[in-house]
Order: sequence, then C-alpha cells, then structure tokens
Amino acid sequence: MRIAYQYKLRPTKLQVTELDRWLSMLCAQYNYLLADRFNWYEQNRCAIDACSLLCHLPQLRDNPDYFSQKKTLPQLKKTHPWYSEIYSQVLQDVVKRVKVTFDRFLKGDRNGKRSGRPRFKPSSRYRTFTYPQIKDSCLDGNSINLPMFGKVKVILHRQMPDGFKIKTASVTKKADGYYITLSLEDQTVPEIKPDFKPNKITGIDLGLKDFLTTADGETVAIPQHYRQAQKRLKVIQKRVSRRTKGSNRRRKAIQQLGCQHQKVAARRKDFHFKTANYLLSKYDVVAHEDLNIKGLARTRLAKAVLDAGWSNFLLILTFKAEKAGLLVIPVSAYNTSQDCSNCGEKVPKKLHIRWHDCPNCGCSLDRDHNAAINIKNRAVGHSVLKAKSLLSDSRIVLEACTIDLYSDWCRRCHKAKPIQARSPKNSVPNYIKQSSPQIQTSPQSATPPNSSD
Repeated sequence: MRIAYQYKLRPTKLQVTELDRWLSMLCAQYNYLLADRFNWYEQNRCAIDACSLLCHLPQLRDNPDYFSQKKTLPQLKKTHPWYSEIYSQVLQDVVKRVKVTFDRFLKGDRNGKRSGRPRFKPSSRYRTFTYPQIKDSCLDGNSINLPMFGKVKVILHRQMPDGFKIKTASVTKKADGYYITLSLEDQTVPEIKPDFKPNKITGIDLGLKDFLTTADGETVAIPQHYRQAQKRLKVIQKRVSRRTKGSNRRRKAIQQLGCQHQKVAARRKDFHFKTANYLLSKYDVVAHEDLNIKGLARTRLAKAVLDAGWSNFLLILTFKAEKAGLLVIPVSAYNTSQDCSNCGEKVPKKLHIRWHDCPNCGCSLDRDHNAAINIKNRAVGHSVLKAKSLLSDSRIVLEACTIDLYSDWCRRCHKAKPIQARSPKNSVPNYIKQSSPQIQTSPQSATPPNSSD
C-alpha cells in the first residue's frame, strides 16, 4: 500500500535561490526534450513514398524515445557543466515526464483517453522535481538530507508511520513556500472485513443544498468555501490587474492571490477528510451515486459543483475506506430521486421540488433522504455484498453438512462410534474432504436460503 505524507520545508535564502535555479534548469531541459520529440514527429510522421516529390526530406534518424534521450544526459553535462550540479536521477525523471506526456498525447492513458498536445512550460509553471529513489535515513531530526543539495529544515507536523519505507521524494514550490512529499510504501495489504452488519450500511446522496444526506436522515451542511472567500479574492484580483506586467509589485500581488486560493483549497480538503472520517467511523459500507461530475461542471451549476468538490471527496473516502478495510460502493444514479424508497413507484418531480410525496403508499420525506435510502437499497443488492453474504451462509452450511456426513459415516462403518473417540488428525475421511465443495447439492445437506448452484 502506498501513502503520501507532505511536510513544509524551511530553506534558507541561499537554498531558496538554489531551488529556483534547479527548477529553471529542469524546465529548460524539459522544453528541449519535448521540442526534440515534436521535431521528429513533424518530420517523420508519414512514410517517404507518401510525400510529394517537391517536399524537403530531412535527415533520417531514430525516434527519440525514453532510452535514447536518457543517453544524451552525459553529453549534456559536458556541454553545459552546470547541469552536473543536479542529481542524476532527478534529470532522468525529467526524461520520464516527457515520455509520459507524449505517450498520453499519441496513445492515451490506460483507459484509452488521449490528452491534448503537450505545451512548453514557462519557469513559473514548472514547480516540482522528484527523487525517484531516496534512503530511509534521509530524515534526521527536523531536517531532511536531499542528495546533491544538502540538508533542509523540515516541519514534521506528524510522525512517520511504523513499518513504512520511503520510496520517492518530490519537492514542490507553492504560493507560500516549498513542500516535500514523501511517498511511503508498506508491503502489507489491508484486509476487508469478512462480515458487515446490516445497521452498518448506509447510502449518501451528494447535493448542493446540503453537502450530503445519509440513509438515516443525517445531513452535513455545505460550507461553500469559495463563495465565502469571493469578496477577498475580488479585491486581490483587482490589485493584480492594476499592476504593471513584469513588475515586482505585480509579482507580489500574484503571490498574495495564490496564497488566498491555496487557503480556500486547504479548508475544503480539511472538511473532506473530517467528513470522510466521520462516515467511516460510523459505517462499514458507504454507497454513493456514480455521478458524471465532469459533465455537471459544464452546466450553469458549475461554480457550486466545483466549490463542493465532490470528486475529491469521493477519492478521499475511497482511499480511507481501503486503508481501514471497509467498502465504498458506487451505484447507478438513475432515478434515485424519482423512485419511492418505500414502494418503488416512480414519482416524477422537478429539481425545485425538494419534498417527496408518494401518492401510491403515502410515503412523505425529504427528497435527498429518499434518494439516500434508494442508494442504500441498491448497494445491498450489489454483487460484492451478495458474494460476502453467500460466503458467510455457505460457511455455516458447510460446517453443518460436514458434521452430518461424518456422523452418518460413523454409524455405517464403525457402528456409531462416538465422534470424540477418534483422533483429531483423522477425524474426517479423505473422501469427505474431497467432496466438500459438492456438499450443498447432496440430499443429506440443508440448502442455504440464498445460495445458487
């Protein structure tokens, strides 16, 4: 299992200058490698016999891939000696970033979705460099030792967990300073709880009136962090617009604006983590709607949807559940608000109608509460929970059938010797162990209530 811990760095003024210089050089190398790939792609993307007779044929060369571009790094350090001051694996990671970016442009990701054409990055947008390998002993008290850079003071606001090893370290420049993100790995895999109690299963309905509503009727108020900060953001944005481009005053105003946006994002993230911890401390299984959040972010409710941050919240909830051995199940969002949770009849209603009244059964409750109950009912019928309930039922039936068959075998072959008379080692014959998977179909076994052949 991989987790990431982020700590704030406290570099000196000289170290800040050196970090900025590293980022500037890495940005230049990234743009050069990307331009090299673009040149080959533009000049060699069609066959020679497919070109017109009057076109210019460039000199043929191999496609610059990950390994060929890696081989250019020693020559880079000879022609540009200042690049030898950067750790070699950090330079190699730049080549990897170019490879991943270009592959997603041409081939797409693992889901087949292609990204747009890669863009050259200005130095203000290249903010991270990564150490692909780093020792576990890099942390020394309240400082961290970065290879080829030196010791930098770090604020350890929480201790490293036991049993985890540091795999990578990434230094990131943000509006309020530098941060380091440590990627930690543990070989153990958290086990999912074998049985879930029915009262520990709930469904949540995400909304804009309330952040979420559970199947028990609880609601979590939506904080609207961005809307609360809009007044302050408007003042700082005007300040940025009035400054002369390229001046130090404009740069300071931009930094102040970035700090304010970062504060909004941090408050939203803190709210998401606290809400996820509350849900998982109370329930073992949490079901939610499988929403098309990107599509909702293109509607006229885009500001409210993005301010709520549903996508990030569901990612945090899923990660925390996996870490604790619990389940988060996405279910279909079709008609969860329209169907009655009591009788199942469809009761059409527009979005502004916030109360559910069923004319068929008389069920009357809040629209979001009704949707949360429907989500919970769909999760109970989910294949994962069905498999777990069948597993627990078959385990009980298997033990009962094994005892019944063994008692019958004792009566027929050993004149009903008591079970305790045999040694535990040979208590059950081999043929019963081999036939145990077919016990549910034997005439002497009891059929489980929800099992299938």
